[in-house]
Amino acid sequence: MAAPLRIGIAGYGNLGKGVAAAVGQNPDMALQAIFTRRDPATLDVPERVAPVVAWSQLLEHKDQIDVLILCGGSKEDLPQQGPELAAQFTTVDSFDTHARIPEYFAAVDDAARAAGTTPIISVGWDPGMFSLNRMFAEALLPQGQTYSFWGKGLSQGHSDAVRRVPGVAAGVQYTIPADDAIDAVRRAEQPELSTRDKHRRECYVVLAEGADAAEVEQAIVTMPHYFADYSTTVHFISAAELSRDHAAMPHGGFVIRSGTTGGGHSQVVEYRLELGSNPEFTASVLVAYARAAARLNARGVVGAQTVLEVPPVLLSPKSPEQLRAELL
Repeated sequence: MAAPLRIGIAGYGNLGKGVAAAVGQNPDMALQAIFTRRDPATLDVPERVAPVVAWSQLLEHKDQIDVLILCGGSKEDLPQQGPELAAQFTTVDSFDTHARIPEYFAAVDDAARAAGTTPIISVGWDPGMFSLNRMFAEALLPQGQTYSFWGKGLSQGHSDAVRRVPGVAAGVQYTIPADDAIDAVRRAEQPELSTRDKHRRECYVVLAEGADAAEVEQAIVTMPHYFADYSTTVHFISAAELSRDHAAMPHGGFVIRSGTTGGGHSQVVEYRLELGSNPEFTASVLVAYARAAARLNARGVVGAQTVLEVPPVLLSPKSPEQLRAELL
């Protein structure tokens, strides 16, 4: 029996906790260490989970980690950490600023090729599972339109972006799709929809002491890549209200391809996710792709990858023979 795949976690917020739980569901993996920029003594991690190690000691564990799963935020953490850590480890991350993925890929790829590592970037459900389903649907129905809808749900990346605005003590953001737009797409009408037509965003913010609400609101609603292109509403609430009403992290959404096949028949393909916990599902995707990253690296594949380049068979702990017998 092969030795378990040795996993490290870089960052222990909601996503890092989800990764720790997901590794525990995979018998072919073992969690080696959790790396944190905080004081390790302050993290509430059960002793049986894994040792907690200061970020400054990360490179000392290089030979003990097969895949390092990066659990930082896309706005400020991963743009720096992704390339730096890909120069030392085979990594998996969930970078989700769609407009910046090409430049992020290039930076991580440069570092990985020089180091001989195999990072897989932008892994999650969107980008990630939704990306795959957009590709499948467009390949199958070359004549048509693809639509992605998110929510209703709490976005980790957008909530992290809100919390980094000066004057914000705490906060979350919900993405809410437009039901009339979804219905029109499902009816195969192939409507032309702007960003604002498809979604709106609602933010619930706890102000820091002395912060100006109008300045905070303006900083949020004009933030490029996150809120500027949407109808965004900012609600200012108390810390108690945030804790009471916004602790859960559900999410989900749809990818719908509406097209016409060669004989002129209308066809609609839909992929849907309904998630009780956004970070836990994202973590489960990261962990499956950690297995693929290790296998690719063992085969001598180096440089950055995305879900679009990774063969699905590499995600599963089952053998190809077993998968052919059970799933085909």
